[in-house]
Amino acid sequence: MGAPHRPRFGLLLALLTAAAFGTSGAFARSLIDAGWSPSSAVTARVTIAAVVLLVPSLIALRGRWRVLRRNLPMITAFGLVAIAGCQVAYFNAVQHLSVGVALLLEYMGIVLVVGWLWARHRQRPRGLTIGGTVVSVLGLVLVLDLAGDATVDLVGVFWGLVAAVGLAVFFVLSAKSDPELPPLVMAGGGMTIGAAVLLALSAIGVLPVAANTNDVVFAGHGVPWWVPVAGLSLIAAVFAYVVGIMAARSLGSKLASFVGLTEVLFAVLFAWLLLGQLPTVVQLIGGVLIVAGVALVRIDELRSEVLDDPVVPAPAG
Repeated sequence: MGAPHRPRFGLLLALLTAAAFGTSGAFARSLIDAGWSPSSAVTARVTIAAVVLLVPSLIALRGRWRVLRRNLPMITAFGLVAIAGCQVAYFNAVQHLSVGVALLLEYMGIVLVVGWLWARHRQRPRGLTIGGTVVSVLGLVLVLDLAGDATVDLVGVFWGLVAAVGLAVFFVLSAKSDPELPPLVMAGGGMTIGAAVLLALSAIGVLPVAANTNDVVFAGHGVPWWVPVAGLSLIAAVFAYVVGIMAARSLGSKLASFVGLTEVLFAVLFAWLLLGQLPTVVQLIGGVLIVAGVALVRIDELRSEVLDDPVVPAPAG
């Protein structure tokens, strides 16, 4: 079953999702600094998540195999594009661009969501949504502090835009998925398909493979390699994707994608706490703008609900 259609509950789920996804940078950085290739970290993350979700997904599917067959094309697209494709594209972008520019390009996915809803469902964005988009993107630019070491590479820009498509697909498919399909099954099925593709690409040499079992430096301490791998898999994958699907079903793809921008705020926070990277005043101002943009979109959603569902007086007696 999907998440209850309660906006406050959905917002809480979306914030928890953003926080969970926001840990991935700190976990992955410790592995990459220890000699892991980005694609190896992604493959380990998705494969372990798929294994962890296998049994719970099978339990949730008891008596619902027809639902799985009916949604198999959607789950396949989710695994290929929103999971494997998005993550591989983002890490390829990072290889050619600064992390800040790559993140900015990926989060252009929120604009793609608004555009998709306009083109496909005739949901033309109103003034507050357009204003929220502009304010949020401006805040994102400030949080990422692109005035520093930002560089531009056309190959990296291409991969960053591919990641944006993957992010948009995540929000759209999560919001429009079959309510009879448990979020566990959608996440687990997508992870399984994503893991199979990543392992196959690694096996034939398309994705570079480099990993080791040396201790890594995390939060200023030496820890076993499996600690950040477990964090990437359980927190930034299993928990983040399952709860993220529930949040998108509750809020809809547009609002969920805007709340997802707070992942950048959480990423900055965790980089501060775990890596000692203090946010600047400019980044803090950017965080305020992101929150303001999300608030504008939420106000627009509330106004739309009032206009679309006017209160009907109860009959007397």
